Amino acid sequence: MGGIENIIERPSPNHDARPDGTGIDILLLHYTGMQSAEAALDRLTDPDAKVSAHYLIDEDGRCYRMVDEARRAWHAGVASWQGATDINARSIGIELVNPGHQYGYRHFPDRQMDCLTHLSKAILGRHPIPPTRVLAHSDVAPDRKEDPGELFNWESLARSGIGLWPAQASAAAEVIDFSEAMRLLSEIGYAAPEDTVMSRSARSVLLAFQRRWMPRDLTGALTPETAARIREVHSRIIHA
Repeated sequence: MGGIENIIERPSPNHDARPDGTGIDILLLHYTGMQSAEAALDRLTDPDAKVSAHYLIDEDGRCYRMVDEARRAWHAGVASWQGATDINARSIGIELVNPGHQYGYRHFPDRQMDCLTHLSKAILGRHPIPPTRVLAHSDVAPDRKEDPGELFNWESLARSGIGLWPAQASAAAEVIDFSEAMRLLSEIGYAAPEDTVMSRSARSVLLAFQRRWMPRDLTGALTPETAARIREVHSRIIHA
């Protein structure tokens, strides 16, 4: 994308006013999870579907604007982060064309990532979104969503100045109490349950954490390596 001026207008009717007094402090990334860009655009602009996003970026780098940033797009669904539940009210949503886990999940091409970098930098220049609040859909809805998934290159995005990527966890693995892990995940922002043993909800949160922060270890279990990574991410976010 040679510049933000190349954005293609594809308006969606699916939006409403942001609540008074609610600032924009989250950039939320998704994949479309559909078989083509046009199918995704059709759905995101269909009034009966009642879903939308502010932007969609195709795999070839073309960028579509569907909802003005001043308006609340309908992309997060039932979600929460750091106790806030109306994520749509406080976020900008970007959809990345990718068939997703259902239709043949694949890597995100360089042109798409380059466009995302340019667009995200422009958005961050307009809104006070801290690096700790550049999030995945799976972060805010771990029991429902997997996107943008383990093939999304968060580390590369962070090197471009967008979001956060801590250094690799130390080789020394760590064992922490399960309830302590849930507490740390909750303080990071996840809707972690107050469980002392593994549950379906706890596994969903652990898997979402792994998709975001350690995508080579999608066990959904509190392994020593996951425990060490939780502590590292917690330290970076709390002290950011």
